[in-house]
Amino acid sequence: MSEAYTDDDLRMIRLQEGDGGAFEEILAAWQRPLFFFFLRNTRDEQLAEDLVQDTLLRLFRRAWDYLPTGRFPGWLFRIAHNLLIDHTRRRTNDVLIRSLRAADCRGELEGYDPLVGISARLTSVHVIAEQRELAQVVDELLLQLPSEQRLTFTLHHYHSLTLGEVADAMAATLPTTKGRLRLAREKLRRLLACRGFVAEPLSESS
Repeated sequence: MSEAYTDDDLRMIRLQEGDGGAFEEILAAWQRPLFFFFLRNTRDEQLAEDLVQDTLLRLFRRAWDYLPTGRFPGWLFRIAHNLLIDHTRRRTNDVLIRSLRAADCRGELEGYDPLVGISARLTSVHVIAEQRELAQVVDELLLQLPSEQRLTFTLHHYHSLTLGEVADAMAATLPTTKGRLRLAREKLRRLLACRGFVAEPLSESS
């Protein structure tokens, strides 16, 4: 029934019915999130813009493949993810797969999570200097994660996809998605500690 449809579902239904205005609404709602998804994972503004256009073009061409079940974000970002993977495979020296080595740190730092609320801080109008520094460091450190962990983290934390939607986007199971997110958080906490974002080590019992 229509009352169960999301706004994105209704736009896609209208698009399937030939309403060109629906595509303009989809573009207005999702162009910016897609751009920042690609930018964060390529560090190339022009490339990010090109990949956004490719994603929206594929969305338009595959509109009839979409079933209005309230899972539009996962469906859309699966298209985006596949394009990103295709691009990665074409580039031998892609920024997504370069590995940056950091100083070795010891300890798991259990109980401390400097990543909590990072997406909210990134979008705040009144971001203070320390928050900007942390955001920049997190973006840099994300490049040190395996691509599947990095994409899982960015989709969930920066684009507010649920874990189920991330699983859809990555064509992965929910347990696999949860595992990737956990590993990404653990590695980022450790790398952030290497950069001095932990006031003091916490004991394992904390």
